[in-house]
Amino acid sequence: MGDATTTSDSSLPPLEKPNVPTQPAEENARVQSTIKTLNLIPHIEGGYFQLSDSSPRSIPSPYPATPLSEDTLKYVDAKPRGDTRLMSTSIFYYLTPNSPKGSFHRNRSRIIHTLHRGRGRYVVIHEDKSIETFVVGNNIEKGEKLQWVVKGGSWKASFLLDDGSAEDNSGLLITETVVPGFDYSDHEFMSQKLFEETVDSEEDRKQLRWLIKQDYSPSA
Repeated sequence: MGDATTTSDSSLPPLEKPNVPTQPAEENARVQSTIKTLNLIPHIEGGYFQLSDSSPRSIPSPYPATPLSEDTLKYVDAKPRGDTRLMSTSIFYYLTPNSPKGSFHRNRSRIIHTLHRGRGRYVVIHEDKSIETFVVGNNIEKGEKLQWVVKGGSWKASFLLDDGSAEDNSGLLITETVVPGFDYSDHEFMSQKLFEETVDSEEDRKQLRWLIKQDYSPSA
């Protein structure tokens, strides 16, 4: 299903949950080649990433000095950037058969996503608690997206879908461009408590709970 769905009640369509390995497993040859060629490393949200561009210019930060989540800074052992941000940053982001989901999180900054290959589903929970879900992929005639934007403050999760080929799934490879540039001070994972407060429908909770980061224990 390629068309986008937005709901403020329990009318989410059935979501095609991928097989999530419980133990580390070896990726297929094409995935390994992509990881090696692009020098990708594991991402804290799931999947893999590599910084591909950083603006040489900094701008005054439009955000409060207080980090969005002290827990994220502790998780990655980072310090607040302070009162400036890079004008923009870009990364490659890659979901694979053995790391097929990006856990719920939000950023203060606007993020533009551009597809390179593969198929996946995105779930976005907007600040008014409405839930949007859509498929990204090359079948634009069926509504799949080649480019999509997630506003700052919205919760976002993603997961890999079958790409329809007879060969092994080669993963979902995209570019994310963050404006103003990404900083861990502007990032927050969705905790179980925030999930319960944000997703009102029990049916939606049942479908989306697995997208919460499992090894994350916020301090409060």
